Amino acid sequence: MSLPRTHARRRTAAAVVTAALLVPLAACSNDTDSGAKKDTGGSTASSSASGAPKAELTVLAAASLTDVFKTAGAAYEKSHPGTKVTFSFAGSQELVAQVAQGAPADALVTADTKSMAKAKADTNAPTVIAKNRLVIATGEGNPHKVDALADLADPKLKVVLAAPEVPAGKYSKKILDAQKITVKPVSQEPNVRAVLSKVELGEADAGLVYKTDAESAKDKVDAVDIPDAQNAVAEYPAATLKDSKNADAAAAFVAWLSSPEAQKILQDAGFQKP
Repeated sequence: MSLPRTHARRRTAAAVVTAALLVPLAACSNDTDSGAKKDTGGSTASSSASGAPKAELTVLAAASLTDVFKTAGAAYEKSHPGTKVTFSFAGSQELVAQVAQGAPADALVTADTKSMAKAKADTNAPTVIAKNRLVIATGEGNPHKVDALADLADPKLKVVLAAPEVPAGKYSKKILDAQKITVKPVSQEPNVRAVLSKVELGEADAGLVYKTDAESAKDKVDAVDIPDAQNAVAEYPAATLKDSKNADAAAAFVAWLSSPEAQKILQDAGFQKP
C-alpha cells in the first residue's frame, strides 16, 4: 500500500535536511575518516597509508637530540602522511619535571636512564634507542692545546660544565672523579647545548659535551676525544606517556626510533647503536 503524497513529501524533505547536516560534519573530519579508530588514549586517530595512526604528536626530548630529531621528525612525517611531530627540547631533568606537572605530551626521550626512571609513574616501558659519549669541546683550532681530561684542571683555563643534575653534568662528574681531576668551572649550565654554546661563543675555553653535540658544530669547535677507559656511556631511553591523547600514534613513533631508517639517521649524526 503506497503512502499518501503528503507523507512521502515529508520523508523526502527530512532526508534532504539530514544530508545537509551531514555534509559540514564530514568536512570537519579527517580526510580518511572512514579509517578512523579510537586509540587507547581516548582520542580519534585515523590510519595512514603506512598503517600507523594519524595524529599531532608532541615529543619531549633531551637537548642533545635537537639536531638529529629535527631530521628524524621530517623523515617520519614523510613516511607517515598525516602525522605531525613537534619536539620540545630541554635538559632531561627539566623534561621529567614537566611530565610530573602534567605537561600535554605524547612521548619522552631522555639522555640517561636515571631521569627516565624518575618518570616511571607517568610513562610506559622505555626502550633505549641510542648511546653517546663525551668529548672535550674547545674553540676552533684548539688554541689552548687541550689534549686530555687532566688539562681541564688548569686554573688558567675557562671550563664550563653542565650542572650536576643534568645527565651530561652527571657523566662529566663521574669521569672527572674517576680520574681524580678537580675542575672549577666558570659556569654550570642547565643543559649540554648551553655548554656547547659557551664554547662556540668564546665565553669558555673548553667544556664537556656529547660527541654528537661537537659534531653538530664542527665548523665552530674542535673535539678532543676521551679514551673509552676514561669515558662514560650515555644511554637514551624513549617511552610513551600514559596520559597521551594519541597513544597508538605515540607508540608507533617510539617503535620507529628503533627501526633501520631511524637508526641510520641517529648513527649518521654520531650516535652509537643502542
